[in-house]
Amino acid sequence: MDETWRCSNGYMNMSASSSLMSNTSVSIATLTVALVVAVLGTVAPHAEAARAFFIFGDSLVEQGNNNYLATTARADSPPYGIDYPTHQATGRFSNGLNIPDIISEQLGAESTLPYLSPQLTGQKLLVGANFASAGIGILNDTGIQFLNIIRISRQLEFFQQYQQKGECTHRRRANTKARKPSTCSHHSWRQ
Repeated sequence: MDETWRCSNGYMNMSASSSLMSNTSVSIATLTVALVVAVLGTVAPHAEAARAFFIFGDSLVEQGNNNYLATTARADSPPYGIDYPTHQATGRFSNGLNIPDIISEQLGAESTLPYLSPQLTGQKLLVGANFASAGIGILNDTGIQFLNIIRISRQLEFFQQYQQKGECTHRRRANTKARKPSTCSHHSWRQ
């Protein structure tokens, strides 16, 4: 039985409803992000405490982790990045800045680096990190066509490793200011 719904433009077949629901979900997500950015824009100038920004997710928020992986889910060539300040592909699945970049700007902070970036050391660790990886979903079955992506469970494991490294960096910085020896051991924190 072919069911129809009344729309402002006429009638819509039920088979088109999944597309509408998908577009509605994207619109709701976009609206939510826009509200968060607007709220952060009003709060950030008054906040004085240091803060770190952490990103988990898929290609909508990835900033280049997949560039360090042997995977086909990469954004490391044009047209990606053509409107980015450097006009180079950065691993963002967009032609320019993405949502985490805009939120960082609203917070008055620099953009986070991808967790897998070799540049994510020292003071850069204290800014936060981006753990996102294109091709993933909430379920581990999502994106099975891609090999070597950072599934959400692995992103959370990386976050735990990051916390250890960040704590060590923070302790080193405090010890340097107090002229005390470092108490952190040097160990590999990426796999």
